[in-house]
Amino acid sequence: MALTRTLTWTKANTIASIQFIALVGVATIAPLFHQQWVTGPIVNAMFIMAVALLGVQNAILLCLLPSTIALSVGLLPAILAPVIPFIIISNVILVLGFDKLREKNYWLGIGVGSVLKFAFLWATSSVVVNLLLKKELATNVVNMMSWPQLATALMGGVIAYGFLKFLKKSK
Repeated sequence: MALTRTLTWTKANTIASIQFIALVGVATIAPLFHQQWVTGPIVNAMFIMAVALLGVQNAILLCLLPSTIALSVGLLPAILAPVIPFIIISNVILVLGFDKLREKNYWLGIGVGSVLKFAFLWATSSVVVNLLLKKELATNVVNMMSWPQLATALMGGVIAYGFLKFLKKSK
């Protein structure tokens, strides 16, 4: 006797799929602005919203896209390709930090996740970039991967909070 399995597609599955596609779309388009102060908050907001709406696994999947796209469209210079895995890991750290603390306090989750992301990316990029680049270029890159990462992650948390509140009210 053959075993058959029936898959059911529900309204909740449809909503989750649409939300994931929308978050991927925004996170994919954001690097095309070529401005760290625009792209960073938008992309970080997408990560936070993905955790809140779709769960940590989908948020981690989303973390793989923006830095790869930023490299391919020139927001990140090609010479920074070795830093991409560290950017992805720092985004995952933001997602995990937020996820662990968000039930206790949304803002604590944003703060801790943002600080951990910043600390990891600043430390690793300092080492990697200084090994690979000339000193004057390395300094500029390390500056880009330092405090602006903290600021854009915090700004992303604020943006996500607003959108999540809006979505909650519109239900």
